[in-house]
Amino acid sequence: MSDTLTPPEPQEGHEVAFGDDAMGRFLFWIAVAFSIFQIVTAAHIVDMASQITRAVHVGFLTLLAFPLVAYGRNLSVPFKTLAWAFALAGVGVALYQWWEYQPLIMRAGRPLTQDIVVGVVALVVVFAAAWTMMGFALPLIAGMFLAYCLFGEYLPSPLNHRGYSFSQVIDHMAFGTEGIYGIPTYVSSTYIFLFILFGSFLERAGMIRLFTDVAMGLFGHRQGGAAKVAVVSSGLMGTISGSGVANVVTTGQFTIPLMKKFGYRAAFAGGVESTASMGGQIMPPVMGAVAFIMAETLDVPYVEVVKAALIPAILYFASAFWMVHLEAGRYGLRGLNRDELPSARKAIRENWMLLVPLGVLVYLLFGGYTPLFAGTIGLGLTVLLILGGSAVLNLPAGAMRVIFWLCLGLVAAGFLQFGINVLIAALVALIVWCAATRGGRETLRLCRDSLAEGAKTALPVGVACALVGIIIGTMTLTGAANTFGQFIVAVGQNSLLLSLILTMFTCILLGMGIPTIPNYIITSSIAGPALLALGVPLIVSHMFVFYFGILADLTPPVALACFAAAPIAKESGLKISIEAIKVAAAGFVIPFMAVYTPALMLQAGGPLADEIGYWPAVAYIVFKTVLCIGMWGAAVIGWLGRPLGWPLRILAVVAAATLIAALPLTDEIGFALVAVFVGAVLLQRRRALA
Repeated sequence: MSDTLTPPEPQEGHEVAFGDDAMGRFLFWIAVAFSIFQIVTAAHIVDMASQITRAVHVGFLTLLAFPLVAYGRNLSVPFKTLAWAFALAGVGVALYQWWEYQPLIMRAGRPLTQDIVVGVVALVVVFAAAWTMMGFALPLIAGMFLAYCLFGEYLPSPLNHRGYSFSQVIDHMAFGTEGIYGIPTYVSSTYIFLFILFGSFLERAGMIRLFTDVAMGLFGHRQGGAAKVAVVSSGLMGTISGSGVANVVTTGQFTIPLMKKFGYRAAFAGGVESTASMGGQIMPPVMGAVAFIMAETLDVPYVEVVKAALIPAILYFASAFWMVHLEAGRYGLRGLNRDELPSARKAIRENWMLLVPLGVLVYLLFGGYTPLFAGTIGLGLTVLLILGGSAVLNLPAGAMRVIFWLCLGLVAAGFLQFGINVLIAALVALIVWCAATRGGRETLRLCRDSLAEGAKTALPVGVACALVGIIIGTMTLTGAANTFGQFIVAVGQNSLLLSLILTMFTCILLGMGIPTIPNYIITSSIAGPALLALGVPLIVSHMFVFYFGILADLTPPVALACFAAAPIAKESGLKISIEAIKVAAAGFVIPFMAVYTPALMLQAGGPLADEIGYWPAVAYIVFKTVLCIGMWGAAVIGWLGRPLGWPLRILAVVAAATLIAALPLTDEIGFALVAVFVGAVLLQRRRALA
């Protein structure tokens, strides 16, 4: 490492995104205040009741969402006025929840007229915010569930319920912790927001550059190097950003043009970036924040969710890596010259401190600390690193800077012994130090911009979590999940495979235009219990719906990640989507194989583990999955050292399909077909060399 960590240059782009006029600056400072509120509550600098924290969180979301969208789209004055009316109504609801907190608890289930009015306003504001931020799809689905609460009693059996009054429905949805302010909003107001901020600060500190340099240094010289760089750098960035579409438009700005320059087709380049970016949501530790929602929903330790996700995530990226390797071989795309590439070792040596917050985060999460504490510490260390990198420049080069970093490291490590107050004190001292120097003030502006950017990034996710609470509220009030679940269970009695396919299509259909987090919450609440009733282990059933919720952003006709990549790749989003589906083969294969053999997700159970033991079952299913992915790649790309004809490609597809199934003799047939395929390829190659 050099004697100091060079602080990143301040970027003005994020404040410009809010605008330079008075209104833009006002919205900018609202975003900063939003982030500060989330930090002080997460760090317990300010302690509030969970219900109040959730209400204020939603209030901030609506206060920022409506005016920011109206301002960004440059709407007319009447629409801007309406936007501010909705924003202030959302704030009013939050203040009412805060002021009436104790009385609302005392009269729970017996709402006053004023409670009903405020509840209706809350629902209207949240629906409008979701419509404004992400279109009609999610509000339409949530509206159907809300209508079911009100009018479901008139439906024919078994779809009907006993009936609920208007006041009962509003009270259930708008107050307490079953509707708008349920588990999704709780997770949004704690883990999700905190980890979005964490990713925002790490990006500003230069993490994208570090990941890209390391990936370029390790893989840029190999066959198909540019696409392998995209897979690795986007996957690494996805571990901290947690947003697939956002990852496409950040790392994709570099990787897609690089792949095109390298010789990859535009559609394939966009498909690789989309697949790798979405895969970041299944890669621990952050997993697009779904890991935290899953842990809360299932009431299991976070580490159990990560354990289930680890092997599938590695296989997902290995599959993407294999696909780009074959594509490069098919078109003869060789690596770049080593002298044109950055040194991975040098990049890590000079900027290894950027990895410290991420390493501490992983250590704390696996050490049994709560995700909220781990995220707070990780964010604090990142800010400490950025401010320290600026402050140290005011010291003489050499020993003084080394001593500074050693002292700062010891102080930062003190949180394990003395709590978070040590970290807060160090941050306050560095803020004062930086405020007194010109370069330090620039760094403080960088941190301020990161706060605003984090709040802006959290808007669609937070609003979606608030609205999806209505769907969860419908489940708890009416038991609607049982109806769908009974249907899936009835189908599963005849064929588990058909039940899984039905669940898969449900996840993909619901995922069209809906972010991953609300998609997971909806599908897991509907289909998760049904799969559990069919004997699928609890975490595996939830990971199944999570995977296909992610793949919904790659599948046509919506394919949000692919359409985000389209303008960068200068190619049709639909063509990119087709290529992404090919590259993401493992995403379709792994969930099915894990259901039949839970050892793939390091879960107990399944006939294979009972027959040969747990760890032999893990080794066997991983080997079988790798073979399946290998066959699928050869079939899709049509190349394995040399071009493959259609007979061999069809043989590879059949071999992969039989390996996925877990029926009697299918494994034996699959291995035999793989052997035939390999033999035919070797024979073909020998004839070509003769």
